[in-house]
Amino acid sequence: MLAVRIRQKGGEFYFISYKARDLLERVRFTRLYYETEEERTYRGEDEVSLFIQRIERSDKAFQRKLMRRKVAQILDFFLQAQEQPIIPGTVLLYTSEKLKFEPIPPQEMVGDLSEPEDKFIIIDGQHRLAGLKLFAQKRPEEIDRVEVPCIIFDGRAEDFAVEMFVIINSTHTRISKSHLIDLYERISYVQPEERFSARLVKMLYEEPDSPLRYRINRLGGRSTRQKWILQSELYREIHRLVSEHSGQIKPGVHQRAEMIYRLIRDYLSAVSSVMAEIWGRKGYRFTESVTIKALIRVLSDLLSHPGVWEKWQELRKTGQGEEVFERIIEGWRELIPEFREVGFYERFPARGPVERVRKIQEALKRKLNHQALVNLKEGENED
Repeated sequence: MLAVRIRQKGGEFYFISYKARDLLERVRFTRLYYETEEERTYRGEDEVSLFIQRIERSDKAFQRKLMRRKVAQILDFFLQAQEQPIIPGTVLLYTSEKLKFEPIPPQEMVGDLSEPEDKFIIIDGQHRLAGLKLFAQKRPEEIDRVEVPCIIFDGRAEDFAVEMFVIINSTHTRISKSHLIDLYERISYVQPEERFSARLVKMLYEEPDSPLRYRINRLGGRSTRQKWILQSELYREIHRLVSEHSGQIKPGVHQRAEMIYRLIRDYLSAVSSVMAEIWGRKGYRFTESVTIKALIRVLSDLLSHPGVWEKWQELRKTGQGEEVFERIIEGWRELIPEFREVGFYERFPARGPVERVRKIQEALKRKLNHQALVNLKEGENED
């Protein structure tokens, strides 16, 4: 296929005009999907809904779920358009295969570009191509008169496509914070603390022994299952924890993620044991976002106390890491009535969620077993 080679800095990519029918056969529609995510299907049996439901789902993908309304609007525009071009902007495609480019003399930048054996991944333009595919089904006699301007990136690691997707959609088309966090581990310019925190949140969501397993809303919106906290909210608290204790946690060291996950897991397991009477129970607000955020902040406070980190390190080797926290927070049982849903906002009055999180944090700290903390400190000095 005829292509124009474009060079920028140390890289190069290609511009081509693809016949719509050929292009639609050479692209793969995908969306990011969590294995344990409940399916929220579109109501109705219209063509747009049926097409979206058939789209390939993968936890390795990075595209968002196609929006039915947006695809329907694009299709309607394609059907109504007469003189104006239906896809004037370029569609961005990616293949990990290295394509062969043969210049056509005397030109150096114009030549023949080979096609990949596998289908292209769509970096940008998935909604437009979805509308085009449906347009082709409705107006097969017109599709051969449609050509699509495309930019092709080839021969690079797949994370390159992820970064391009994030850069493009973080500007004019906002992607949800939760979606962005899911991609942090695959983006090179993300700071170590951010990547590390994203990894911890993912582990808290999917590890079998996590007290928050499947209770984190990774979708960034409403869910048909009961979720306790948005991924973006939990990420902010975990990132705060990692940043405040970077010396202990060492976020730049990838293999430390498993150990720090165990720390957070042991702490939350201790909380769920001490507060078993109301953990996840309806009628109480203990496992809702404001309280969970306060719990993570208390953990950060505890790690600042001499001896807590060291004692946990000692006990975790024998699988008893929860015990150090259980002794410290055993007084929280007295607060169980405070977290009843009825009157909760009167007991923790605040002008907003930020202030309410702080008040819950203060209430929890007041009920810590301070003698246990003193003992840990003295034990450290004796060593």
